[in-house]
Amino acid sequence: MKMRSKFGLFVTDHEFNYDEETGRGPSRWGTLKPIWRTCSDGRKQSPIDIGTVQVNSELGELQRNYRSAQAILRNRTEDVAVVWSGDAGNITINGTTYRVVNCHWHSPSEHTINGTRFPLEIHIVHSSPQNKTAVVGILYRYGKSDSFIHSISPSLLSLRMEDQDLGSINPESIGFPRSSYYRYNGSLTTPPCSENVIWTVFRQPMTVTSCQIQALKAVLPPQNRNNSRPTQPLNDRTVLFRPRRSIFT
Repeated sequence: MKMRSKFGLFVTDHEFNYDEETGRGPSRWGTLKPIWRTCSDGRKQSPIDIGTVQVNSELGELQRNYRSAQAILRNRTEDVAVVWSGDAGNITINGTTYRVVNCHWHSPSEHTINGTRFPLEIHIVHSSPQNKTAVVGILYRYGKSDSFIHSISPSLLSLRMEDQDLGSINPESIGFPRSSYYRYNGSLTTPPCSENVIWTVFRQPMTVTSCQIQALKAVLPPQNRNNSRPTQPLNDRTVLFRPRRSIFT
């Protein structure tokens, strides 16, 4: 199915979206395709509300080994994503190396902390040679302009359905908060909602302006401009918390 956007351009209407009134919103994802049943039946789904946590000082800092590589800006209809075509480096978790694949934004945030939802969240998606997935989430609050979003703004303003060449981008330029983070076992937050995804969500939010968020939303179809899946039951999972190390220890 296709629809006309406010720009007069035809864009593909995905098989799922975020508008419950269409019958293809988040509560229906698990019924739309047999391979998406995990969206309804899964026991380790994401996002979650991060409330009670177990402090684990043994968790080390997130090991990042990023480098500059060619990237494009892509309108995926459900979100706006920076997609790396070259090797932009990796992160290492529990001895497994995960290569960075893309980063994309959800507004408002998908994860909440003690019930508080933030205006924006970025997901940095990584994949291992064994096809395991690790996602790093960073929340944003309103404040100063985000430098990474600012750097892609010229391409974002001209983004419709054609990919925009960003040149060489280092994922490190996303900007990462200080070292305290939450870690839990979850899932992809869009169909097929595959589980056994390692999540690292930083505790400290970064800042973004309202105009920057609106720019990320404006190029998406109306039913995806609020592209946040509701929080899912924690069930029997434990959320670990890695506190910031004191400079005196």
